[in-house]
Amino acid sequence: MNTPYTLSPLQTDSSTGLGYRTRQSGPDRPTQLLVLLHGVGSNESGLLELASGIDPDTLVVFARGPLTMGPQQFAWFIVNFTASGPQINPEQAEHSRKLLIQLLQQLQQEHGIAPEQTVVAGFSQGGIMSASVALSSPESVKGFGMLSGRILPELEPHIASKERLAKLKAFVSHGEQDNILPVHWAQRSDALLTQLGVSHRLQLYPTAHTISAQSQADFVEWLAD
Repeated sequence: MNTPYTLSPLQTDSSTGLGYRTRQSGPDRPTQLLVLLHGVGSNESGLLELASGIDPDTLVVFARGPLTMGPQQFAWFIVNFTASGPQINPEQAEHSRKLLIQLLQQLQQEHGIAPEQTVVAGFSQGGIMSASVALSSPESVKGFGMLSGRILPELEPHIASKERLAKLKAFVSHGEQDNILPVHWAQRSDALLTQLGVSHRLQLYPTAHTISAQSQADFVEWLAD
């Protein structure tokens, strides 16, 4: 798919130090905000295609993880994949969660966009962080997209009450053949979101750890609802 726009030069948020780029052809006065978060070892340009088809009145922000892993490779937290499952650095994950909530507030204030018109979404580790932000601070967004991600067990102490989560919505997609984060993580997320009373859409695909054309189309459709 050809991306019909380019990214702005890298900007640095003064309050968090997080780097980000925006959709170059974005509106002068956006009415909605979409913040997209990349996976581990990627960077802010990794989700260009996911933003294709997004309403032109939406300010699309591509944030960069605070941890440098290599040339143009970044992360939100360090993770090791073991026989017993993913093992994360919880302090880094918690630090990134707080930074992202602060970044959302800064962008909303700067562009005059309400939380009710804001969505945070991402792929893999970016999807994990999207869920972490939204479930702990539902007042910051109207919804979140988690593509091939999971809800961290370490997030449990920070999850908001059912009353605070009542207006939140979520999009959860996952590949049934995912060999990085097996599909049972999506099923666990589905069960937890149901338990929390969060309105959500679960979509499974016959794919591996990737964003398929169909999952992208389904995300854009969900976003427009």
